[in-house]
Amino acid sequence: MRATALTKDTFQNHIESGVSLVDFWAPWCGPCRIQLPIVEELANELKGQANIAKVNVDDEQELAVRFGVRSIPTLLLFKDGKLVEQMVGINPKSVLKAKILNAAGK
Repeated sequence: MRATALTKDTFQNHIESGVSLVDFWAPWCGPCRIQLPIVEELANELKGQANIAKVNVDDEQELAVRFGVRSIPTLLLFKDGKLVEQMVGINPKSVLKAKILNAAGK
C-alpha cells in the first residue's frame, strides 16, 4: 500500500470522510525525500484506519495555493473534510501516527 497521489480533481473526494493525512512534496526537495518514506510506511500501517495521500506541488500548484503551502514538506491532517492541523517540515513517524489516531478517536 502506497500513499495515494492526489490531483485537484481527486483531492476533495479523498479527504471527505474519515481521517486523511496529505503530504505536500516535490521530487527536488531534500527534506521531502526524508518525509515521504515515513508517509508511505504509515499508509501501510494505518490501512483501513486513515487515508494517507501525497500531492506533488510541481504538478498541483493550485492545491498548494489553496492550502497556503509555502514550504515543503507540509503535512495537512483532515477529519471529515475539515483541516485540523498543518505541520511544516519533517515529522517523525511516531508523532504523525499519534496525531492520526488521535484525530480518528482511537
